[in-house]
Amino acid sequence: MRQADRKAVGEVRRELRELLARWAPPDGGAPADPEVAVLLTSELVTNALLHTEGGAVVTARVTDRLRVEVRDFAARRPEPRDASAAGTSGRGLMLVRALADDWGIRSEGTGKCVWFELGGGPA
Repeated sequence: MRQADRKAVGEVRRELRELLARWAPPDGGAPADPEVAVLLTSELVTNALLHTEGGAVVTARVTDRLRVEVRDFAARRPEPRDASAAGTSGRGLMLVRALADDWGIRSEGTGKCVWFELGGGPA
């Protein structure tokens, strides 16, 4: 996805919902609350598209946990920040930090990967 493709955020949300709906664990449980997963994924994808150039690559993997990774091509690392009550931005990483079971940022050659995991207990 490129920065101009912000409409693709909706497509990513739809595809993640489909992935989670198809996943049938042996114990009948689910790796993650689909709505939380979609919210956090939307936040990371939107951040990548708004704050970097060159687009983003989204990967979701389901085992006993859900792991979503959003890679972009900017070396600058995002920093969680406090959002003002009236502000319209600044809440994405705060939400990820509050709702994900685990999350992080790792450098990758020409960019970085921001990821989170949900479900299945501690990593």
